[in-house]
Amino acid sequence: MSNQKKPSFTNILFEMAFCIFIPSMILKKLSDESSLGTTGALIFALSLPLAWGIFEFIKNKKVAFIPALGFISILLTGSIGLLELDSGYIAIKEAAIPLIIGIATLVSTKTRFPLVKTFLYNDMVIEVDKVSEALEQNQAQSSFEKIMRNATMMLAGSFFLSAVLNYALAKYFITSPSGTAEFNSQLGSMNLWSYPVIVAPSMVVMIFAMFYIFRNITKITGLSLEEILRT
Repeated sequence: MSNQKKPSFTNILFEMAFCIFIPSMILKKLSDESSLGTTGALIFALSLPLAWGIFEFIKNKKVAFIPALGFISILLTGSIGLLELDSGYIAIKEAAIPLIIGIATLVSTKTRFPLVKTFLYNDMVIEVDKVSEALEQNQAQSSFEKIMRNATMMLAGSFFLSAVLNYALAKYFITSPSGTAEFNSQLGSMNLWSYPVIVAPSMVVMIFAMFYIFRNITKITGLSLEEILRT
């Protein structure tokens, strides 16, 4: 059994506050010239999720695909703001990240490391060894692969949905030129709204995909849901 510590609800809330809520408040409240100024507020706000990503890398001793994209996203946002590039690039960047993840999810099915197993079928959630043994005993590997292909399409669909919503949200909020206090404030508002507007619908799709996997694995292995899930 894996000794990897599972993320607690408290840790998830702390991460959301440190990487989303606090940076958003910095951008909205400290971007005027009487406080940190536009450049100072942007650097300070982006440094928090960047510092968190570096901390996670040092702690886990590895570079994961999704955190790496998050790191790139932060650098792109900072570059657009600090170099005062066209603010329209924010919408393109916001859509590009989930779009890349969705495409990578589909492409990864042709490799030895499909991303659907990283997101939905992993030993932090599922008794992978027990399921693999039951699949072999029931000669159900081909049925299992079909289930995972369908789940992959659902997972990729959640990222494509996120790309569309990201683009729409950025176009709605980001209307001011980069390098201004208004741009920083709008960037903070966009970040705050990203969870209810983008993450919630995408999570619904991902949860549906996860239950699809659970339901069908119980059918082809004969295991109960309690036996499949890691306690």
